[in-house]
Amino acid sequence: MELLCIQSQEHPELPLAELKAVMECEDIDAAIDDVAEGLVVLKDISDDKIEGYYKILTRRLGYTHEVHEMIIKSNTEKLDEDIKSVDWSEYIDENFAVRVKRLHSQIDTVATERRIGTLILENSENIKVNLSKPKTLIRVAAFENDLYIAIERFKLNKKHFEKSKPHKRPFFYPGSMNPKLARCMVNLSRIKEGELLLDPFCGTGGILIEAGLIGCKVVGSDIYWKMQNGTAINLDYYGITDYRTFHLDVRELKMYEKVASVVTDPPYGISTSTGDVDGEEIFKEFFYSIYDNMRDDAYLCMASPHYVDLNPMVDEVGFEIVEQYGIKMHRSLTRIISVIRKKLD
Repeated sequence: MELLCIQSQEHPELPLAELKAVMECEDIDAAIDDVAEGLVVLKDISDDKIEGYYKILTRRLGYTHEVHEMIIKSNTEKLDEDIKSVDWSEYIDENFAVRVKRLHSQIDTVATERRIGTLILENSENIKVNLSKPKTLIRVAAFENDLYIAIERFKLNKKHFEKSKPHKRPFFYPGSMNPKLARCMVNLSRIKEGELLLDPFCGTGGILIEAGLIGCKVVGSDIYWKMQNGTAINLDYYGITDYRTFHLDVRELKMYEKVASVVTDPPYGISTSTGDVDGEEIFKEFFYSIYDNMRDDAYLCMASPHYVDLNPMVDEVGFEIVEQYGIKMHRSLTRIISVIRKKLD
């Protein structure tokens, strides 16, 4: 069996990297067919695993907009024949709608939706079309002349990322990371439900919110008491209860248990961020402080500005960089997302 993933095209690499990280930490056994930017098919999934995998992906992913169970792959020339070959009673109960999404395709969206809907009706009994509130959604992803036809079993909560933007939280402070990137970074850290995640520069708690919403235990610290208190307010607002917050300098951090992952966005070049340290020294002292607080198999996912070379610092402390991705912020700044772990013996 197969799952169809329609991904964001906001970044050329992060959506697929996030998907791969979730598959790794959740032990999702599937082959990845990277069809095109924004379109991925997970293949060779056993029948007994597909529902569980589907639920995990819809619960966790940030840069994937939709996940659907594949029915059939067709093309514009074979469409009629392929639609007729499907037993639609296995997929549609009472009513349905067909929705086409084009990815690098010139097909007529409305005409294709009508064509497929008509073919399904002609080859089925006791069902009808309902365009406003369909009980069953048939999703068609069109790439060039190929048509990936699938059914929506479980929904991603896409509205969450709009409703939880920093300025919509009870406690707001300028410069907070957007929730979609925060969720992606949490996923890149390979954290599992029930494990402990730390953000030692928690700010307003955006990273901790996203980790808490996928079932992680979370702990945040910040040198500013205002941020510690604001983080707690925001976590309470989103119904996250398994958390702790601390008001302290990251150099004083001694965790009550070693963490499964660290995800953070350190304040670049702000001298008061660690009390009295400025520039690149912030990052070096951070790496030394965090090392002994992490499990040996833990991952660190962090943001940093492009002009800071993390490689010599992580090497000196005993870390290694696993992967990195650049996000252009404006002409003079690119934010680098780094995935780091302790060096393997």
